[in-house]
Amino acid sequence: MNANFFSASILKKPTGTHLLILLTGLLFLLVVFFQSTNSLLPPLMATTLISGGLGCWVVPMLRRLKMGQIMREDGPQAHLKKAGTPTMGGSFFVPVALIFALIWSKFTPNVVAVALLTFAYMGIGWLDDWQILRYKSNKGLSPQMKLILQITGAALFCLWMLVNQVSTDITLWGRLVIPLGFFFWILAGFVLVAESNATNLTDGVDGLAGGTAAIAFLGLGIIIAPSHPDLAIFCACFSGACLGFIFHNRNPAKVFMGDTGSLALGGALAAVGLIAGHLWGLFLISGLFFLESLSVIAQVSYYKATKGPDGKGKRLLKMAPFHHHLELSGWTETRIVGAFYLVNALLVVLAIWSS
Repeated sequence: MNANFFSASILKKPTGTHLLILLTGLLFLLVVFFQSTNSLLPPLMATTLISGGLGCWVVPMLRRLKMGQIMREDGPQAHLKKAGTPTMGGSFFVPVALIFALIWSKFTPNVVAVALLTFAYMGIGWLDDWQILRYKSNKGLSPQMKLILQITGAALFCLWMLVNQVSTDITLWGRLVIPLGFFFWILAGFVLVAESNATNLTDGVDGLAGGTAAIAFLGLGIIIAPSHPDLAIFCACFSGACLGFIFHNRNPAKVFMGDTGSLALGGALAAVGLIAGHLWGLFLISGLFFLESLSVIAQVSYYKATKGPDGKGKRLLKMAPFHHHLELSGWTETRIVGAFYLVNALLVVLAIWSS
């Protein structure tokens, strides 16, 4: 009976350490069962160790520099106690992934291009985080300015793909090839901006964005390894860097990634999926990120559609994004993260199976 109670308590309220072990196990199983050569394991392990080790030095430094997070007043009230936790954690684990990916892949043009796009999006996130810290307000860059910068980065990346004659065909379910022609570029720009913002919205609970990104990167790397081994290495490096970051970001988080990390992660995923021609696989492994985005869009749309004479509307969810709705419905943070990890792993398996 005590054993059953212990098992049930872990399922309902796992600790951050339990989730770190779960995430590590899921990544290891994905490599073992779906990557026959295990070529992604060395970069995965190396960046995990370097990112985790570097964080032991950087996180205390961020705390000394008073890089404390300014919490949203309209967010869950339980999150207010997290105010002051160092942010901008993306400034140490994203460069680790980029440096190792470039060296390990021997600076192939595809990896260099994706790395530059990722660095640009990290820069946009850094500016946003810096504005928040500078003015001690949770309002960083204006939404318009952030969108303009993201679109500019996306346009330059699309121009590079055009010059380098990246295929404008997309493959569905491994066999159905659809030539998009000019419409591919519109879709590509949308995917880059949407993916980065979707990952950003997911970053709202300790260990959530970093862990789901680690699973998504490894899944995408496994899918594209036969055709784009250099980009697969890039994905493995990012997966490992995210896992190393989770060592410090697991509940209770000692550091947050901030927009510096979340925008970079989404941009990197989208860029790899576009060059590799695996938008269908990208869509599947990013299912939770898009769910988070759709929940925000649905919440805002429903509120506006039901707005009465008093100027107030009804809410579809208790709070958006969706993970906040689960929080206010009684789910613990760690239970939400654990459920998202498992669902994301299943989506990755589905994506690998359908590629």
